[in-house]
Amino acid sequence: MAHTSPIETRPLAGQRILIPRGGPWGDQVASALRSQGASTVIAPMTNYVVTDDAEGLQSALNRLAAGEFDVVTFSSSTTVDVVAAYRAIIPGATKVAAVGETTATALSAAGYRADLVPAEENTVEALLDQWAEATGGVIPLKVLTIRSEQSIPILTDGLRRIGHDVESVVAYRTVGIEVDPEIAEDVRHGEFDILLVTSGTVAEQIAFQFGEIPDVTLTAAMGPRTARDARTHGVRVDVIAEEQDIDALVDLLVAYALASA
Repeated sequence: MAHTSPIETRPLAGQRILIPRGGPWGDQVASALRSQGASTVIAPMTNYVVTDDAEGLQSALNRLAAGEFDVVTFSSSTTVDVVAAYRAIIPGATKVAAVGETTATALSAAGYRADLVPAEENTVEALLDQWAEATGGVIPLKVLTIRSEQSIPILTDGLRRIGHDVESVVAYRTVGIEVDPEIAEDVRHGEFDILLVTSGTVAEQIAFQFGEIPDVTLTAAMGPRTARDARTHGVRVDVIAEEQDIDALVDLLVAYALASA
């Protein structure tokens, strides 16, 4: 008797998806998408290098360990990676604020805690909106904000406007990585069904390395801010995840696939 293969019914079956970020995050996204039937290719387009002012960063982390700050903020999982590499100590009396669930998850994985995470939106603006309630309305607090060289200091400026004593330190800067030429050609020729846009810096590299994305390729942005940054760099955005986290991104692609079936 002839045997027939079962029909693939998972929503992302047959979809080839480019993930432009590597490391544990890229692996986690790839696994989540494959569980929905997708074929994934991980091609990191950015990496980070530690700040040129390593002495300034170390000084700030030493004072953090000594309990000189009431609150320390982390704007991304990369910020967490850098601080963890320095084996930084965060005293129990110092509150830890994270911009989004992804950053909070990275803090937990590194052995840190997250005391303040925006309840709904994974944005700096949401963190600022909830700041007063989460900190008991105490002003001024001494705050250490840790960020990338390229980031706009929205959180730092916002906290200063409220009246807090804020010290901002740069932990790293993002650099572009050239993707494999064969992958780049596949993108240009529409061989990918979906292209993920995970950050503004990734969008910048997409525009620089790939040029205009073919209409047959769906471009999916992680969160409204990433979508705005992508359009600023001339990258078309077709769909936008409501939150800048993995679950929201996968849910978006699954919902889109089901609606298009």
